[in-house]
Amino acid sequence: MQATIKKREMKLSDYHITIDKYNELKYFCKQYEEKKKELNKNYGLASDANDGLPKSNTPGNPTERTAIKNMMLQRDIELIEQTVMEADSSIYKWLLKNVTQGISFEYLNGVPKNRTDFYCSRRYFFYLLSQKK
Repeated sequence: MQATIKKREMKLSDYHITIDKYNELKYFCKQYEEKKKELNKNYGLASDANDGLPKSNTPGNPTERTAIKNMMLQRDIELIEQTVMEADSSIYKWLLKNVTQGISFEYLNGVPKNRTDFYCSRRYFFYLLSQKK
């Protein structure tokens, strides 16, 4: 029988963040790895075989659309990374894992802060992110 970890909702009332806003920010951060994979996938050559047959009927420049999408993905990735650094640079890698992968403090190895301080930095991260987003 596998033990389940009860997830509780954070209280960010000190930072005036509603539960709906917190959930929006949380799920934005959960897309971090997906956005990085998408960004890496979009780099490189993407050419079609030029056999003279029409491929689609969407007007425009596909290279431009890809570049714009890549810029948006890069902006989101940098927003998360920079906000984590701003919140607490001493626990950057642990805080990033927590907010992007949902790994709780108890399963993060070698965190140089205690649990209370770690979650205080986490709350501050969500406060900063809500100001920027």
